[in-house]
Amino acid sequence: MDLLGYGSMIGEAELNPVDPRAKIAVTRLRAFHRIVAEHSGRHFKTLVINDGAVAYRDLSLRSNGITHDFLQRSFLLFDAISELERRNGWPGARMVVAAGFRARGSRRGIDAAAARVERILERMAAGEIAPEQAVREAGRIQRYSDDIPQLQANFAFTRAYVADAGGSGAGLGGPRMFVDTALFAGGKTPLWVTSGPPIPFQEPRLGLQCTFAPVTGLEAPGRGDGLNIPGLRDGLEIGETIAPTLSLRKLIKAARETS
Repeated sequence: MDLLGYGSMIGEAELNPVDPRAKIAVTRLRAFHRIVAEHSGRHFKTLVINDGAVAYRDLSLRSNGITHDFLQRSFLLFDAISELERRNGWPGARMVVAAGFRARGSRRGIDAAAARVERILERMAAGEIAPEQAVREAGRIQRYSDDIPQLQANFAFTRAYVADAGGSGAGLGGPRMFVDTALFAGGKTPLWVTSGPPIPFQEPRLGLQCTFAPVTGLEAPGRGDGLNIPGLRDGLEIGETIAPTLSLRKLIKAARETS
């Protein structure tokens, strides 16, 4: 998700932080950050970088409930940001929800910090430092190189980023929410999802071909058989749908048969 027109706002202020126009842009940015934080949680973690935000979650291989939860949380965030933008006369935001594979990301910064905490605890256990000093030292620990493992080599992030960058030229313009139709059973939006006509998207350099639905509303989907929500795919079904090679599709199919 990113704010539309933010670059133009700070450009008009000539990147001068004391220009009144820049102050409006910063006010807009801080309001954006606040709403993203309010919608973040254990099952909807986010990373904010200036005027953009990324939410991420691994899908379930056995149930499409997590697919629905992520889609619903994404829509609620988009709706809240859109209301803020309308109320203030700002250009709005664009959100792209995409599915994809990911490799395990590096935990180097996290593990290094954890090792430092472990050393502090060992010193406290050995009586070398008092608990109060241990707390103070732990509180001063900083990570000088940071990353989020879930977003490294994350090709759902790649699909969303490339589609967002395509913007109007790719048919994905304006302050709208676009959802990868790979999330939907049969590649079609279910009855409880309100959307416009599907929009094909491709990026030949990456071998990327997919379709996005401009979603404008979500209703209560019902529970179907009580286990799965009608009209959505689970993680394995999505993986089998978007797998770029036959060998990968066979691996996913085998995982489905043994799960």
